Amino acid sequence: MHPESGVKQIRRALLSVTDKTGLVKFAQVLAEFGVELVSTGGTARALREAGLAVQDISELTGFPEMLDGRVKTLHPRVHGGLLYIRGNQEHEAAVAAHGIAPIDMVVVNLYAFEKTAAQISQRSRLFEPPVAAAPPQPGVPFGHLIENIDIGGPSMVRSAAKNFEDVAIVTRVTDYPALIEELRAKGGALSRSTRWRLAKQAFSLTAAYDTAIANTLDRMDEPPASEAPAALDANSLPSALRINLPLTQSLRYGENPHQRAALYADGSGLGIAGAKQLQGKELSFNNLVDLDACWELLQEFEEPAVIIVKHTNPCGAAMGATVLEAYQKALACDPVSAFGGIIGANREMDGAAAEEIAKLFVEAIAAPSFTTDARERFAAKKNLRLVEVQAAPPKPVVKQVSGGLLLQDADTGRVTESELKVVTWRPPTAEELRNLLFAWRVCKHVKSNAIVYARDGQTLGIGAGQMSRVDAARFGAMKAVLPLQGCVAASDAFFPFPDGLETIAQNGATAVIQPGGSVKDQDVIAAADRLGIAMVFTGIRHFRH
Repeated sequence: MHPESGVKQIRRALLSVTDKTGLVKFAQVLAEFGVELVSTGGTARALREAGLAVQDISELTGFPEMLDGRVKTLHPRVHGGLLYIRGNQEHEAAVAAHGIAPIDMVVVNLYAFEKTAAQISQRSRLFEPPVAAAPPQPGVPFGHLIENIDIGGPSMVRSAAKNFEDVAIVTRVTDYPALIEELRAKGGALSRSTRWRLAKQAFSLTAAYDTAIANTLDRMDEPPASEAPAALDANSLPSALRINLPLTQSLRYGENPHQRAALYADGSGLGIAGAKQLQGKELSFNNLVDLDACWELLQEFEEPAVIIVKHTNPCGAAMGATVLEAYQKALACDPVSAFGGIIGANREMDGAAAEEIAKLFVEAIAAPSFTTDARERFAAKKNLRLVEVQAAPPKPVVKQVSGGLLLQDADTGRVTESELKVVTWRPPTAEELRNLLFAWRVCKHVKSNAIVYARDGQTLGIGAGQMSRVDAARFGAMKAVLPLQGCVAASDAFFPFPDGLETIAQNGATAVIQPGGSVKDQDVIAAADRLGIAMVFTGIRHFRH
């Protein structure tokens, strides 16, 4: 027994890994302390090639590997050696009677199921953490997918983690350096707190692994023949909602100081959760929510664009020939609301734009990258958060309600000019049409009820989150700083009566884009014709709650 309380000596270790990064060095340190190494297949070969003495698992169990490697470690001499409680008289008698030797450490990582599953379909998977892998390649045989479901590995992980009081379970190659340091400091032993930390990581691993398997198989209607390509049903919703995301960052607080909060990320390094912060204070809960709203809207534009967001609503959005021009146009929409907001650009942030933006107090700025010149200009604003963001593929949207969760597809609906239906006697001019499509893209990201006034690739007034569509039209016009005469307007849903359209016309709009679909459509169309307004229907609604 080790003289220090709770510290257990490692005398026998079982190593069976898919990822052999750092394995040899770790095993060499174990061998330095006289630890007996037991291993399987390719892991055993790698250790022997490094000059280490290794006992094959079949020697330990007295039973050969079989069924094409499906059965290697599923044996009482493995799991008995892991699970028996040291010092328990009944357990000690049982293992002695059956010749079971203790195993004090397991070093395991699992078959690459997620990497294999990622190759089935180009469409991103639901909720399981992505894995760094080659670009997805359709055509993975179903049998190959099934063979990448690890059985023995997770079983050993669970057995060792359950008996953490006596056994150390190592599942992350990134833990090797710290474990080597502790083994050397404690003469080949590990503390109880370390074994507990490793056990928690281990159960998190098996939970994520099972989630990935369940989510993948859940999206298959019928299993194909073993040699046939595996196929996922892209239109299916999961029969159970399984979410397993690791804690990435504890936040100072939530929306308000009395609320706790944390960020959980999928590990892809994409989107706001995977953004790289270059400078500034720690991102807050509200910063992250606003940054996400800003970044989502930016993804609507292929042209250079800048969005300014306040409380998840855009208060300015514009396109321009440069980031600087787009910013100046976005700011002009509502410079008062922009104070203390979030700014995002879909192009690299350059020095010219940074010099202008630095004149305004904002909480955070997001862009795909920042030039050295831009970073130097922002450096004086020590608290300003700069984040580099890479676009993430659309994922299903999850919202909490009391007693459960709601899930829906991401709103990826877009319309093109050819899909618009002109419903008034006057069609929109080419310029009006360009502005209508711009306003429609912005309106999609404004809280309902929403009305957006726009002109020349620039928002002029935004009416957001009103209970009445007429009030949204009035509020958007009231917020306008720039003149509205000759602008266009977008409505995120149909006009139930002509009064909303009439309000828009009174404020100077000459063309309107809306979904259509109201029982009063003909009355609204008649009002538009009477007022000389050009109106187009999209056939698609963009409520945003």
